[in-house]
Amino acid sequence: MTTVHTHDDLIARAAESDDASPLRGARELFSLPDDVIYLDGNSLGALPRAVPAVVDDVMHRQWGERLIRSWNEADWWGAQTRVGDIVGRLVGAAPGQVVVTDSTSVNLFKAVIGAGRLRPGRTVVLTDPDSFPTDLYITESAAALAGLEVRRVHPRDAVAAIAEVGDALALASYSSVDYRTGELWDLRAVTEAAHAVGALACWDLCHSAGVIEVDLDAGGADLAIGCGYKYLNGGPGAPAFLYVATRHQDDFDQPLTGWQGHAHPFEMRPDYEPAPGITRARVGTPPLVSVLALEAALTAYDGYSPADVRAASLSVTGTFIEALDALGVDLPLATPRDPERRGSQVSLRHPQAFAVVQALIARGVIGDFREPDIIRLGFAPLYVTHVDAVRAAVHVKEVLDGREFERPEFAERGAVT
Repeated sequence: MTTVHTHDDLIARAAESDDASPLRGARELFSLPDDVIYLDGNSLGALPRAVPAVVDDVMHRQWGERLIRSWNEADWWGAQTRVGDIVGRLVGAAPGQVVVTDSTSVNLFKAVIGAGRLRPGRTVVLTDPDSFPTDLYITESAAALAGLEVRRVHPRDAVAAIAEVGDALALASYSSVDYRTGELWDLRAVTEAAHAVGALACWDLCHSAGVIEVDLDAGGADLAIGCGYKYLNGGPGAPAFLYVATRHQDDFDQPLTGWQGHAHPFEMRPDYEPAPGITRARVGTPPLVSVLALEAALTAYDGYSPADVRAASLSVTGTFIEALDALGVDLPLATPRDPERRGSQVSLRHPQAFAVVQALIARGVIGDFREPDIIRLGFAPLYVTHVDAVRAAVHVKEVLDGREFERPEFAERGAVT
């Protein structure tokens, strides 16, 4: 009876927190099954209710009826920078500095080579050895093409390493949040250290945009990248974004000189002339349906400040951690308990983490697994409530207590884990 009472008490307190949340009612903006607690928004965001109608209009009216006229009539041409400014408001960037285009990998490629060209004569790029693999792969390949040397230095050691490298450093390129553990890094400190030796800083915001007060401008970032399909809820394969601070745009010489980044694209000149401002970061014709779906998805943030979203994120993740403690769940936390060091996810360690995640999914609690032993649970505060957090903690306890993860079907892996 004590356990039941504890559950009830936790749920009651969580409901009170939901009533007091600055994001109260935001969940209604999303289309989610009633029997699912969705904790994978850090991998693929949920579907905002505004998106299907917009996509239907794009398909049937803008494309189906108006055809090519929609490049002007519906401003398809301006969509990449128009939506970029919307993303910019969420990441603390003034208008004219963010473009929605291409993928995270492509944008990082542009950023690394562009940074090298902004700092000629410098030879070193620093990045995190624990970065998401695409960051490592792309940074290495871009650096090789640009004649740069990549050194892998953990974020906690980056400031000291930057000082040691000194005027040989071209770029410090780091993720805001560790994708496995959810630890939030102090990129302002890294940026200040880079600037002190005359280098640049690039921030990867894939696990930050839409849940953390990033403040690119105030933080002094030179470049930044991020994807549109995680917390921004743009849908599978949604386009990514690239930030180039205004002070660098006139000299930003990005390597993928496609026609949509040309100063006079419809004059069809044979020689490349970069467009002014952030437009020069564009390459070719974008996937318009996806760009416009992302634009519709971002309306879910209307009326909510980044500060409101961050406060709700910390409250919900804190509630989940407290519920685990109260329920006696004895698993190591990979995520810092300190709110100042926590992104919008909670990662737990278990030697059979994959099977634990599969057992949770079978119960309707959808998270994901990361090698080697990470149960990764993302809390998108627009649609994950405090009550969801407590119920998820109860499910974790029951999966562990009942050793449900030992069932053989939960050891079977698909192509995507």
